[in-house]
This record gives sequence, structure tokens and C-alpha cells, in this order.
Amino acid sequence: MNGDGRRHESLPDPEWPVLESAVEYETGWFTGGYDLVEQPNGSTKRYYWAELATAVVVIAVEDGQVIFVEQYRPTIRQTQLELPAGIVEGGESYTQAAERELREETGFDATSSSVLEECWCSTGVLRHRRGFVFAEGLTPVERDLDDNEFLSVHTVPVEEAVKVSREQPTNDATLEGVLLAREEGLL
Repeated sequence: MNGDGRRHESLPDPEWPVLESAVEYETGWFTGGYDLVEQPNGSTKRYYWAELATAVVVIAVEDGQVIFVEQYRPTIRQTQLELPAGIVEGGESYTQAAERELREETGFDATSSSVLEECWCSTGVLRHRRGFVFAEGLTPVERDLDDNEFLSVHTVPVEEAVKVSREQPTNDATLEGVLLAREEGLL
């Protein structure tokens, strides 16, 4: 769905019977509800979930520098350095979304981008997919921040990226993105 806080792809058919599925809370940012599931032993249980839009995290590198953004996160009441990231709009691929988010948040266009990984996040409670995209061949352009984005762009030498991504406060997307890129030999 477009811009309503939901994933853009449908869930696969369940392995355990879903007897009821209910939405209990809906905002423009996320949807919350439960599935009443028949478990393998025949008992039933409500499994609660929060559904978030599919997101992308960008690991952008130019001239031996990784691009980070610094922003205040009201949810944790702290400012942190993190990788550029955002929601994948309906009809966009991970690479298209990554290039758009990179341009909007940092003012860099990428000439090359590729998906390093895509995964489900916090599967005990979330219905949320995330893609990690590596971008390079950066050229400066004008930024186009959303009206709720108050961030500044920082560069970190490649050899310091893991250390910086582990400094508190940090987040899972930044740690995962930097570690994936390092594992692929890109950092």
C-alpha cells in the first residue's frame, strides 16, 4: 500500500491455521493487531503484531568515506549518527528507494547501487521488511528533506565505520548495514 505505514507485499499463506485476523490500531505510520492462530497442539493463541512499511537502509561510500546522518530520535530522546534510511514507496525497488532517500537526506546521487540483503525485522512482534543497499559513485546534488527531517550529514572514514556505528546511542539498522558491507568486503 502507498504511504500508509503498511508493507507493500502480501504475507505468504500461513503454516498454522489463522482463525481470525484483526486490526486494533491504525495510524499513518503503523498498524497493530493480532492473528488468532491454531497451534500444532490444537490450542489457540492471539499473536499480536505491529506492521510497518517496508524500509531501506543505505550504506553509501565515496573516496574512502561512509555517509552518515545525525538526527534526533524523539522515540529514544537522543541524537545519533546513523545510516541514511527511509520507507520504500509503492512500486519502488530497494535500489530505487535507496537512491531517492540518499539524494533527499544527504544531497548525493549514486551512479551505482546494489542490494546487499533483505530481511524481516524483530519477527516476534513486527511485520517489517528491510533492505540494505550499497551505493557508490556519489555526486553532490540539492537535498530535499521531508518536513519532519532535521538532520545533518557526516562522513566517517571507512576504517572507522564499525567503531562509529557501535557508539551509543546506535540502532540495529546502522549496525547491520555497516557489518553487512564489511562482510561483503565493501568497507
